[in-house]
Amino acid sequence: MGGPSEHPELWSFLESLHRGHLLSGTVTAIERFGVFVALDDGPDHPIFPGVGFISVAELSWSRFESASDVVQVGQRVSCEFLQFDTSNLEARLSLRATQPDPFQAFADRIAVGQQLHGRVTKLVPFGVFVQVADGIEGLVHLQELTSTPVVAPSDVVQAGDEVTIVVTAIDRQRRRLSLSRRQGSPNHQ
Repeated sequence: MGGPSEHPELWSFLESLHRGHLLSGTVTAIERFGVFVALDDGPDHPIFPGVGFISVAELSWSRFESASDVVQVGQRVSCEFLQFDTSNLEARLSLRATQPDPFQAFADRIAVGQQLHGRVTKLVPFGVFVQVADGIEGLVHLQELTSTPVVAPSDVVQAGDEVTIVVTAIDRQRRRLSLSRRQGSPNHQ
């Protein structure tokens, strides 16, 4: 898209940023792949509607259907600077980095072996996902659904079922929660 000589003001601005800096701006466009932000202290971008860009993965810790579920055009945002994207001449930003990670807070309050109650949110060939807190889901592998072998999760539970499960592992780094239904309630409710 051009080097330092083609867009010197933009290049200089982006080179001056450091990972972790907080940048403020206004959401200028929402696309299926992310959100463009016009940064308060930044120059205009020669092509994009903003020098800042937040990928969909960096918008929120919570699941959402569309970026417009998280931000709106015209909304003011403060984001953490991640990196200078030299190929697109943009500041890659994270909105979620400015918010507490709900998984880590949840992991602080629970322990392996603890019994929890949750709602089955999704069935997959290898098990089921169970929501155990707002925005927190864990996986119950197929072999952990019941003490008797089953071919499919739907043989035991359906989406929407309330279940009692036990925490079998907490992986803070990968933000994963492993659960078992075998040690919990023998029958779903």
